[in-house]
Amino acid sequence: MTEAPATETGDPTHWVLSLSCPDRPGIVHAVAGLLAEHGGNITESQQFGDPLSGLFFMRVQVESAASREELDTALTALASEFGMTWDLDVAGRRMRTLVMVSTAAHCLHDLLFRQQSEGLPVDIVAVVSNHTDLAGVAGFYGIPFHHVPVTKATKPDAEARLLALVEELDVELVVLARYMQILSDDLCRALAGRVINIHHSFLPSFKGARPYAQAHDRGVKLIGATAHYVTGDLDEGPIIEQDVERVDHSRHVEALMALGQDVERRALARAVRWHAEHRVLLDGHRTIVFR
Repeated sequence: MTEAPATETGDPTHWVLSLSCPDRPGIVHAVAGLLAEHGGNITESQQFGDPLSGLFFMRVQVESAASREELDTALTALASEFGMTWDLDVAGRRMRTLVMVSTAAHCLHDLLFRQQSEGLPVDIVAVVSNHTDLAGVAGFYGIPFHHVPVTKATKPDAEARLLALVEELDVELVVLARYMQILSDDLCRALAGRVINIHHSFLPSFKGARPYAQAHDRGVKLIGATAHYVTGDLDEGPIIEQDVERVDHSRHVEALMALGQDVERRALARAVRWHAEHRVLLDGHRTIVFR
């Protein structure tokens, strides 16, 4: 569960509750009843029952004057009864985020701008890179920049330093904004469900290196980008968002890459926003996204 600031009884707080559990009758009634018992006024509610996995998913926004402790205690008891996994947070709280980059600047620029000017609900507390090219971009926005070089020999030390930063800065989300390094299985497990990557192709097609060249070689009529959670299986993590642009035979590889950068920015920003707003729930290798 994400830790949110403690709230004293008094003025109502706008909470967001997300949960999943084995599907059965009475879940919505039980959740709504619990919130009503604590003076809750539900302002938004979405739910989905997956017949394939047999799981039920729900996201609720509610205003309540109850304290965090009261809600935690009540939800813990309800979770025990229904076998729930749940998360309660203050709606709109900016999620502490670390962005990892290499040399491509477009996704980093976009995230920093959206955080500053478009209400993207994240607090980017650091930029980490295996190169120094984008130190100036981070500096322009007043974000601390950490150069962590990676070679085959130094990769374990580099990942240990990353985990130390995550711990030290109380990081909740790591965004790979065109970070051109493969994370180890151990790191993926340590940060499971907390790392979002943007892949510059419409997965599952054109995985791995040089996807735009692969797409051009196949004469595609659509190019795309995929934002997904990172797992130990390269480019196989649960997909959060995808976006596309229509192209034709006249587009050369460089033109596809230029057009693709805008697609990447859009897909990544939406995925980060939805994650920070607790709109994404994992359903095995898939995601449930309450938009």
